[in-house]
Amino acid sequence: MADAHAAPHHDYHLVDPSPWPLVASLATTVMMVGAVAWMKGVFGLPEGTSWLFFAGFAGVLYAAFGWWADVIKESQRGDHTPVVSIGLRYGMVLFIASEIMFFAAFFWMFFEMAIFNEARAFVPEVGNWADTAAAWSTWPPQGIETLDAWQLPLLNTVILLLSGTTVTWAHHALQVGDRKGARMGLIITVALGVLFTAVQAYEYEHILHENLFFNEEALNSGLYGSIFFMATGFHGFHVLIGTIFLAVCLLRLLAGQFTPQKHFGFEAAAWYWHFVDVVWLFLFAFVYVIFG
Repeated sequence: MADAHAAPHHDYHLVDPSPWPLVASLATTVMMVGAVAWMKGVFGLPEGTSWLFFAGFAGVLYAAFGWWADVIKESQRGDHTPVVSIGLRYGMVLFIASEIMFFAAFFWMFFEMAIFNEARAFVPEVGNWADTAAAWSTWPPQGIETLDAWQLPLLNTVILLLSGTTVTWAHHALQVGDRKGARMGLIITVALGVLFTAVQAYEYEHILHENLFFNEEALNSGLYGSIFFMATGFHGFHVLIGTIFLAVCLLRLLAGQFTPQKHFGFEAAAWYWHFVDVVWLFLFAFVYVIFG
């Protein structure tokens, strides 16, 4: 019998039967049901039940690890032909495009509140809407103490911009066969990603400790905090994912799995990291500086 993984006679890769799509779907369903149970209670589970969420989350991590491990194995045995590599690149580009739309929704919401707040004065005073319209007539809402953009936010901006240069250094070094330079650039990039997350965690702790966005005397003051935490929090989550992405690339580099000619996994991580950098620049400019 011929080897099932012999060199293909065509440019396309027909994947082997895989359990990971089903496992990932089931685990995600359990995680989302667990999230509802944690926050509101569901199916007889009282509010505050968190174990179901973390069980589903563990399943998602397990599926992601197994699925991507299989993709790496496919690459190592030569299944990623030039045509398949082009498809992987298109897939990563489309994924980043979907992420752009994701953040566009948050910026749309933010600009609606920050730029068009004067229109609230013309809203008919009907019921509780009058109080809400009055709170939206200024931005940030009266009574809200915002952060100083030139302290922790500026520090995180410098950190991310520096990490963008180090990941580019690592990519260029790998392209020319300088494995030592690629390794050093990746180590520094991962360290900067961890540092960014630590600074943002400290910033959030400061906001919550000082009660900056939740002044009970300010009408609808939760609006600013909701938009702020939604936009910066999801960006911070993307930084965390990107840091893990680059850390895996570092491990693969140390294992000798990248060559100057074949290293799309690292290229995808670099694209994602630059996307994260650009999103933060928009957040820093508009959320912290211009409308802060």
